[in-house]
Order: sequence, then C-alpha cells, then structure tokens
Amino acid sequence: MGSLADERFRILFLDSSHRLIADEEMQRGTISQISLYPRTIFRRALEVNAAAIVLVHNHPSGDPNPSAEDIEVTRRLDQIGRSLGIEVLDHIIVTAAYAHHLINRDPTANRDQAAPFTLRSPDNQQASGAEDLALANARTMMRRRLLRQQLLGAPELFGDPAWEMLVDLFIHECERKPISVTSLCVTPSIPMSSAIRLCQKLCEANLTRREPDLFDGRRVFIELTPEVSHRLRAYFLAGSD
Repeated sequence: MGSLADERFRILFLDSSHRLIADEEMQRGTISQISLYPRTIFRRALEVNAAAIVLVHNHPSGDPNPSAEDIEVTRRLDQIGRSLGIEVLDHIIVTAAYAHHLINRDPTANRDQAAPFTLRSPDNQQASGAEDLALANARTMMRRRLLRQQLLGAPELFGDPAWEMLVDLFIHECERKPISVTSLCVTPSIPMSSAIRLCQKLCEANLTRREPDLFDGRRVFIELTPEVSHRLRAYFLAGSD
C-alpha cells in the first residue's frame, strides 16, 4: 500500500483471539485525503462477527506521521467501537519505507475500558429524568426513520447508499452546483458498478432525473425531482440525522 499513488483505507477484521477473519479495502481517496463512513466500517465488522479491527491507510506523500485528522478519526472510531464491543486494536499509517502505529495498544493495558458501562442505582428523580430523555430520543429516531422510509418509498432503496446519494444531490442543489452521474456514483461506499445500477433505480423510481450537459455531449448530469427536493428540504428543516 505504501507505494500507491492515491490513499487507500483497509481494515483487518479479527476474532476474539486476534486471528484474521477478513482483510478488506473499504475506501479509496485522492492523493491527499479520503472520506470514511463509520456506519459502513462497523456494519461490516458486525457482519463478520469481528471482536477487533486494525485500521490501515497509506500516505502517498511518503510522510508516515499522522495528521490531526488521522488522530481525530482514530479517536472517534475507537469510541464508537467501544460502545459496540469492537476493539480498535491499532491504526497503521504506511509509506513506501515506513509504518507508523497510532495506537499500538498493549492488549492488557486498557482492559478496564473494555466495559464502558457501570451499573449502579441512581435516585428515583435521576432515573426518571434519564429514562424520559432516552424514551424521547428513541421516539424521535423512530419518527425520523419512518419519515425517511416514506420519503424514499421503495423498500429496496431504503439502504444507506441510496440515502447518501440523495443527500449528496440535495447538497449540490442547495449549493447550485451540478453533479454528473459519474461523480455521484463515487459518493456511496459501494463498488462503482453497483452505484451505477443504484443510480438507474433511483431514476426509475422517479426520485431523480438525468439532464444532458449542453456543453459536453459525453457528460450527463443528475438531479433530484422537484417533489423529492421539497421533501428533503422539509426533512432536514425538521432536524439532522
């Protein structure tokens, strides 16, 4: 990976004995940056029943030192992993000549952090307040999930990749920036061929439409239909995910 011209992000999925279950490339980026999606990372970890993961990405610049963004991403993924019982064992930055370990954790050093929940008996007032807040948040999440499902309509288009495409289209529409079909298909964390098929399904479901580029006959823009654009605007005015 260290000799590649663009950034790649891969994950080693490990079992409870730290034996390798799978080694998968999760995302590709440019020469200097890459976008990560925690939902995709930990969804895959749960699918393969991983107890720990090792993050690996390369620096085409040849500098193995972590950036501030590398450190922050590692911290956030470590926090999410702990809440799911999945240990982020290490994050390795590789170049053509060096490797830098951001965590390099001693497996016996932080065992107390493996159990992030503490059981205790709070007073009735605290328990009631916390329970009310948890219930309210759960109801809000369910309402927004149902609203999102109604927005997309077709059950097969209810997954994260389709949602990521629609949100990206909405952002470009608000910024008044056209986006081509090819550029949109880079947005979801799925193979390009699958993204192109999904893009076609969105058009067939009348959630999006294609518009030819008047200045370049080889390029086709894609945009939200007015009805979907209106629904998305109402959705995000009501709050964020």
